[in-house]
Amino acid sequence: MKIEKTKIKSYVNSSISVICREESFFQSPFHSHPELELVYIKESYGKRIIGNSVAPFESGDMVFLGSDIPHVWLNDELYYQDNSKLKAKAIVVYFNKDLFGPAFYELKEAQKINTLFSNGVRGLLIQGKTNKTIAKKLEKLVNKKDFEIIIGLFEILSILSESEDLTFINNEVYSPTKEQTKNDRLSDVYIYIKENYKQDISLIEIAQIANLTPTSFCRMFKMKAKKNFVEYLNEIRVANACRFLVETDKSMSDIAYECGYKTSSNFNRLFKKVTGTTPKEYRKTAQN
Repeated sequence: MKIEKTKIKSYVNSSISVICREESFFQSPFHSHPELELVYIKESYGKRIIGNSVAPFESGDMVFLGSDIPHVWLNDELYYQDNSKLKAKAIVVYFNKDLFGPAFYELKEAQKINTLFSNGVRGLLIQGKTNKTIAKKLEKLVNKKDFEIIIGLFEILSILSESEDLTFINNEVYSPTKEQTKNDRLSDVYIYIKENYKQDISLIEIAQIANLTPTSFCRMFKMKAKKNFVEYLNEIRVANACRFLVETDKSMSDIAYECGYKTSSNFNRLFKKVTGTTPKEYRKTAQN
């Protein structure tokens, strides 16, 4: 089964779509699309995978995603039980960048919007006052029609482009940004992990990539990535395991090996620790 690469426009027949979702649990598989996306979780909790980042989410979680960044929201295992009365609710806005036309992006006044869209390829977490402001506007946007939707979206994008409450979701370079330079020691580390996550990577080995002692590397990595190296490596492996579970029909043991796990039991344990569900349950949910 191929990873789902879709065009939202092809099935909503519009360059912009505002959807209010209410389900027993979020059912979309690990997927990507060229449209930009704004997601506001009204009610739900679990783990979300965006690019190579795996993190918890809960009610109030809000993210902005650029074009073609793979993502999925996985509810906690309680949502999948037969007697569960839990609900997964969200407001999702999809829109095509071409909505405003090429001349718009050449305007000096559109520079901050351009930056917002460019930064979106790494995923942006929206917090603070901006989160609360946008949440109210999204609630109203659901009830708007025709050109009012475009005006409402434009207002939201303007607020986001000016906000200081946005932080990158992906630490590794999913698409290079102007802020990163060749002097960033961890940029080579992220690239090395992405290309070699299937192999055993020792602390000494990865510290040498950054040209640091193991102790200095651990301190720098924790400071910049907000997690230790082993946690980050496992999240990268689990994110890729999710891709294999959706994209291929490989056995669990083969996927475990492909993602750097020596035993299936270790793979199952760490996968559930990160996502809240087992590999088998994840594949079953993605196929439904």
